[in-house]
Amino acid sequence: MAVTVSMVKELRGNTGAGMMDCKNALVEADGDMDKAIELLREKGLSKAAKKADRIAAMGLVRTAFAADGSAAAIVEVNSETDFVAKNDEFITFVEDIAKLALESDAADMTAFMALPLGAGTVQYALNDKIATIGENMNIRRFKKFNDPGTVYTGYIHGNGAIGVIVGLKTDASADEIEIIGKDVAMQVASMSPKFLNEDEVDQDWLEHEKEIAKQQLLNEGKPEKLLEKIIPGKVKAILKEVCLVDQKFVKDSDVTVGKYVENAAKDLGRDMQIASMIRYEVGEGIEKKEEDFAAEVAAQMANK
Repeated sequence: MAVTVSMVKELRGNTGAGMMDCKNALVEADGDMDKAIELLREKGLSKAAKKADRIAAMGLVRTAFAADGSAAAIVEVNSETDFVAKNDEFITFVEDIAKLALESDAADMTAFMALPLGAGTVQYALNDKIATIGENMNIRRFKKFNDPGTVYTGYIHGNGAIGVIVGLKTDASADEIEIIGKDVAMQVASMSPKFLNEDEVDQDWLEHEKEIAKQQLLNEGKPEKLLEKIIPGKVKAILKEVCLVDQKFVKDSDVTVGKYVENAAKDLGRDMQIASMIRYEVGEGIEKKEEDFAAEVAAQMANK
């Protein structure tokens, strides 16, 4: 089977290997793409495969919005080091991924990675960046919002360490609610609420918190027969901390976030309520590798 330029480009995008290595692998595999990938891996020439087991827990969060605020998307793309996360090429790549997430209707990561981007697919573009920049990278997650009647705003903190999107159900325009939405998004970034309101609280989580509260009270020596009277108050206090609309507003602790939005809506003469929120923080939940550089240097010296 004849090996074409497009086949070589596709294999390079899938593996990050050099152009000639890709061509030779395809010739040896008689044009079979899967077999060529295996050949490159066996020969240790697949750069993406070499770097795949290295932990990528740094990176950036980026958001993208429709001009009228009717849709929004958020993405997290990871790199191994903060140095690469500040690289202009990496930043542009993440911003392109955010724009694509906004434009696409991909239902999951598999579908998203197969979307066209540049000369190939998202997966091709990612592997190309791994090969050229020299670090493992991962498009970890994305989310798109476009509920009718909702206007979206957001906030990026720390040059991309945290990203937030907030959706306001309103008849106001994006320009009218820009400041209000950003205030609420900054609240989400700083106070990290788990739920929008009490109606959205996960019941398993709530039962777990009740058990913790019960054990704390027992450890304090409270009589078990009094717990049923004390626990509801403890739970209510917890919910005020984890539900966005019930949190004290960081810019004015005399009102809750819900009350702030209600007052702002009255000032605008518009209907408005918080309909959705999402908060991404770079690397949250990823087990980071602890580097012992002293031990690494000592080991290298011992092997000389």
